[in-house]
Parts: sequence; C-alpha cells; structure tokens
Amino acid sequence: MTIRHTVLIIDDEPPIRRLIQAALTRAGYATVEAGNAREALEQLRIAKPDVSLLDLGLPDRDGLELVPLFKQQGDTTLIIISARDATDEKVAALDLGADDYLTKPFDTDELLARVRVALRNRMTRHGGAVAVRAGDVEIDLIANIVRKGGAEVHLTPKEFAVLAQLARFPGRVITHSQIMNHVWPREHVHHVEYLRVLIRTLRHKLEDDPQQPRIIGNELGIGYRLRAADD
Repeated sequence: MTIRHTVLIIDDEPPIRRLIQAALTRAGYATVEAGNAREALEQLRIAKPDVSLLDLGLPDRDGLELVPLFKQQGDTTLIIISARDATDEKVAALDLGADDYLTKPFDTDELLARVRVALRNRMTRHGGAVAVRAGDVEIDLIANIVRKGGAEVHLTPKEFAVLAQLARFPGRVITHSQIMNHVWPREHVHHVEYLRVLIRTLRHKLEDDPQQPRIIGNELGIGYRLRAADD
C-alpha cells in the first residue's frame, strides 16, 4: 500500500482535534496533535509531519506567527483551519507561506480532499513519483505504469483509468457512479455492466486468484476499493 503519511493537528479545542483525528485515522493517516504553539513547534521537530493542520486561534501565540516558522523550520505542507473567514486573514496566511486555507466549520470529507491534494502536490514538487502499492502491485500515477511483482502489466487506457481512480483513494470505497463519471465522462447513460466487465479483466491481470480477489475489493451494490495490505 502507499506510504502512511503523518498529519499534525494543531488546535486548542480537544473535541475538534478528536473529530479531525478520527477522520484522518479512518482514511489511513497517522496523526500527532498539539494544543498550543509551543507543542506545535515541538511536534514539527519530532514527528516531521507531511501535512500540518493549523488553527490560528491558539492560546499562547497567534497562529499567523507560526506560518513562517513552520515553513522555515520544517518540511511540511501547511493547511490553515480557522474560524477566521475574513479575506484579509486568508490572504495574510497565504502570503506568509500557508499552502491552503479551510474555514470552520468544515466538512471532514472536504478536509480529507484538501489533505490528499496537498500530498499529491508535495510529492510532485519533490520530484517523486506518486506510487501506490497494493500487495505486489505498484501503480505509478505519474508515469501511468502498473507493475506486478516488478514486471510491467499492460493495461488499456480505460483499465488504467479505473485502477488509477481507485489508487487515488486507497482503502476507500469508490462508488460505481463515481468511477463511471470519471472514466466515461461524456456518456449520458452509464451501464454498470461495462464496469463489471472491466473489473473482471483487471482482476485477471493483477490478482493471483481472480476468484478470490485481494487487490480490488467489491462492496456489493456500492462500488470498489483498492485494498490495503492488512485489510
């Protein structure tokens, strides 16, 4: 499976930290927490998070003061999560070096989407391939290459599009309609049987035993997911 990325949650309200931590954990991320600026800087040094979620209303220091410090002292993608919704606050945070800004209250699905985008941009910026592993299968989302046991597997463009859509959200169920809207966006009528046939073909190419799939899981009547190694 893909690397387990670490997210630092910085917020002085324990219920909000618990809410965010639960959502991130369900999505497969490792988390660390801080309730004030001092703890945040300490966790930045110790945990070296891939992404940091920073609330601006901290008790010991204004969060805006931490933005340049985080960019100078750590290699982390910084997303502001704050109840401050004034345009000048957002501009100030972004001008100081924040990578994104999400206003409270927010939907956790949107937060997770922002984290995914941040990680993709981070890996691309660092010059690395966005590669996802499931069992002995590796999906390179930059080079559009799939390997099984180190050997390249030939996929048609549609097959790769379906697999890539699952690989962008490893471990998460992607519905039939979400996949079909991505792979067949211009078709007015979608037939789920097209997708089932394509999934069967993918399983024959990627699974050791297509009758007992361990890479592409099926959620009956809902959709499919790329399975984590420990599922």
